[in-house]
Amino acid sequence: MKIFSRYIATAYAKMLGLCLGAFIAIYLVVDFLEKIGRFARANAEWKFIALFFLTRVPEIICQTASMAVLMATLLTLGMLSLNSELTAMRGCGLSLARITAPIFAIAFAVSLSTLFVSEFVMPRCNTQGQYIREVLIDKKSPSTFFRQQNIWHKDENYILKARLFDPATGNLKGITLWKTGTEMEPQQRIEATQGELRGNDWLFRDVVIREMAGGNIISTKSFPALPVKLNLKAADLKVVGKFSDNMGIRELISYCDKLRKGGYDPTRFLAQMHSRISLSFAPVIMAFIGIPFAMRGGRSSGIALGIGTSLGIGFAYFIINSVILSFGQAGVLPPLVSAWATNLIFIMIGIWFGMKVEI
Repeated sequence: MKIFSRYIATAYAKMLGLCLGAFIAIYLVVDFLEKIGRFARANAEWKFIALFFLTRVPEIICQTASMAVLMATLLTLGMLSLNSELTAMRGCGLSLARITAPIFAIAFAVSLSTLFVSEFVMPRCNTQGQYIREVLIDKKSPSTFFRQQNIWHKDENYILKARLFDPATGNLKGITLWKTGTEMEPQQRIEATQGELRGNDWLFRDVVIREMAGGNIISTKSFPALPVKLNLKAADLKVVGKFSDNMGIRELISYCDKLRKGGYDPTRFLAQMHSRISLSFAPVIMAFIGIPFAMRGGRSSGIALGIGTSLGIGFAYFIINSVILSFGQAGVLPPLVSAWATNLIFIMIGIWFGMKVEI
C-alpha cells in the first residue's frame, strides 16, 4: 500500500510543482510587461526591479495555489487513467478513496503553507514591495508613506487631532486632545506644541490642560511636559495602498477590535479577515472537486481538457467568491457567512459529482 501512496504522491507533487511554477512565471511575465514602461521612464536600476518582483512571489503563490492544486489533480489522475494505471490499481483492490488520499494530504499541506505565507510572509513582502516601487524605483520621498497633515485618532474616551506628523523624527505637531465622558461630553482639553513617542507612551511638550464641565472651562493648568498613554504608534500613521492586504490575520483582528472600540463599523475588515482564512483552504476544496471531475472523464481525459477544466472551475470559484464577499463587506451578509459560502457551494458540487463516481 505504501508503494502506491509514494508513487501517487511523487507524481502529484511533481505535477503540482510544474503547475505552480507555470502560474508564477505567467503572472510575473504579465506583471513585468505591464510595469516595465513605467520603470524604464523612472530609470530604475535592475536590481530594484528584480527585488520588487521577488516581493510579489508570496502573493502570487497565495492567489494561484488553489488553481495549481486543481490543475495538478486533474492532470495527474487524467494521466494515470490514460496510461491505465488507475485501472491496474483498482484491480489490485485499491478504492478511489485510498488512491486519492495522498492527493488530499498534499492539498491540505498546501493549504496550511498558504495560510502561513499569507499570515507571516505576504504582508511584509507587500509593504516592502511598495516601498521599493515608490521610493527606490519612482524616487519618491519616504515621507509619502505617512499622513502628514490633519491627523485624527480616536482611542476609547480620547479624541486626538494633530496638525502635522514629521516622519523623520516621529513627532506630532500642533496637538489637541479631548477627553470625553460616557455621553461624549468634553471633560478635558489638552493642547501641546509637540508629541514624542517614548516607548509605549507619548510625551507632550508645552502642555496646557483645560478642565471642562457643562461645556465651560473651569480651570487651566500649564506643564512643560506631560506623559500621555495613547494606543497610537508611528506605524498607525503609514499610508499604504490596499491597507488590509498589508496586514495578517492577527493584525486584522486587532484592527477590527480597534475600530469597534473607536465606534466605527469593522464589517468590511471582518469579512476580509474571514476570507483570508477561507481562501487558504481553497486548495483542499479544489482537490475535493477535481477528483470526481477527473474520474468522470475516464481515459478520454487529456492535458488540454485538464487545463481547460481547471481554469474554468478556478475562475468560477474566484468570481463567485468575489461577488459573495462583496455582500459581506457591504453588510448584506454576515462576514463569516460571506467568507465561507463559496467553499460550501463547491463542497456541495464536489459531493454531487462524487456521488456519481464509483468509490
